[in-house]
Amino acid sequence: MNFQAKVLDTLKVKTDCLVLGIYDGALTPSAEVVDSACDNVISNLIKSLDFKPAVGKTLVVPAVTGVAASRLLLVGLGKQDALTSDKLKKALTSAAKSLLATPSKTAVITFDDIDAGDISSDWIACQGAQLITHASYKYDTTKSEKAKPAPLKTVVFAASKESLKDVKGGMTRGQGIGIGVNYTRQLGNLPGNICTPAFLAKEARSLARNQPKLTVKILKEKDMRELKMGSLLSVSAGSDEEAHLIVMEYKGGAKTKKPHVLVGKGITFDTGGISLKPGNAMDEMKFDMCGAASVFGTMKAMIELQPSVNVVAVVAASENMPNGKATKPGDIVTSMSGQTIEVLNTDAEGRLVLCDALTYVERYKPETVIDIATLTGACIVALGKHVCGLYSNDDDFANELQSLSMDVCDKAWHMPLFDEYQQQLDSNFADIANIGGPAGGSVTAACFLSRFTKEYTWAHLDIAGVAHLSGAAKGATGRPVPLLTEYLLSKA
Repeated sequence: MNFQAKVLDTLKVKTDCLVLGIYDGALTPSAEVVDSACDNVISNLIKSLDFKPAVGKTLVVPAVTGVAASRLLLVGLGKQDALTSDKLKKALTSAAKSLLATPSKTAVITFDDIDAGDISSDWIACQGAQLITHASYKYDTTKSEKAKPAPLKTVVFAASKESLKDVKGGMTRGQGIGIGVNYTRQLGNLPGNICTPAFLAKEARSLARNQPKLTVKILKEKDMRELKMGSLLSVSAGSDEEAHLIVMEYKGGAKTKKPHVLVGKGITFDTGGISLKPGNAMDEMKFDMCGAASVFGTMKAMIELQPSVNVVAVVAASENMPNGKATKPGDIVTSMSGQTIEVLNTDAEGRLVLCDALTYVERYKPETVIDIATLTGACIVALGKHVCGLYSNDDDFANELQSLSMDVCDKAWHMPLFDEYQQQLDSNFADIANIGGPAGGSVTAACFLSRFTKEYTWAHLDIAGVAHLSGAAKGATGRPVPLLTEYLLSKA
């Protein structure tokens, strides 16, 4: 997709589709100019109730006289004084889907003149480019009939002379984030017989090809045994697929600058191991590597945007399978940190691969560390499918991430990590148990990880509820790539 930002004449610009925002009870300045030139066609559509400008409602109006555009796309914004970033994102999402459903090859979006309080031109352009890129994604890798690409090739964001720089910056950032989101969705949607730990290792090498700022190192099980990663290896013990620890280093900043580290859970298929999951919807356990996929997507965005920041991305990739060599409930393993773990439930495997990865990243003396994992069903019970759980050993860091997540509409919520929960992980036979019982399951999972993160500033994102959708819209969402990317960009 070719995105551009220009100062232009709304009436004279030749385009296949002119996108206009419409308030409930008023028109945006661009829509008002078009309405006047077109014999009040927009006002009449609203009066006749053929178009109701509620948030996210859209209407395509073809062949309007008075403008050079071939068609108009009206996008409802709701009441102007009630417009929020969430509502505007909903409107932009609908606009992107409706635009791509038209035969338009070119489009002009006139959302720069939307008045929504503190919402900036940069933010609107960023979300617009991101959501159009998002809407253009279609999964067809394992289908015999390939999807036809949308005809839309060029999107121009209309801007004023004063806002042009901000619109260009937001548009560029949004496209880079959108590309990263779609890469994450693609990896998440691949089936487990294709997307194996070895496949992810190849993807990392492919990502680094011809990218001088990105280097890749792959640790196999022999290397992990030498590092005494007994916890991670206990998860792959039941699989014929070898585990891989994938390390990607993006060196965009000065050598003296400490890196920000991302750690992704990459369980490419999770049967639960000996603690076997129920068969219903087990196919969705291919999404148990979406934490890893979000790390890949964020690194893809780094390549697209080339920020001046140092990033280390570590993916702990493994299957969790139940063969004769699989770890059994009650087994005790020794982590890279030296702490022993009683494996009471082999389906609590994500924390077992992450804890060794979190110990491994100490060598980078990181500025911050964020791990991302589809870790617990308990987080879905607590927060549903809209918000991911955010835990941290530093409240200032947690507050920074939560505030940013709200700003970019990729929401995370700061959850407790109180010492009182730690006792639920006590074991009679090891230093720590890998589960803490049903009460506060997401919290105790984070408490487990916290025991391996004492050497640095750390946050944990439990994305079990937000990483993928079920039902008719089944598929990976690409979250939380927007949050992760915007965080790293803020450090550039």
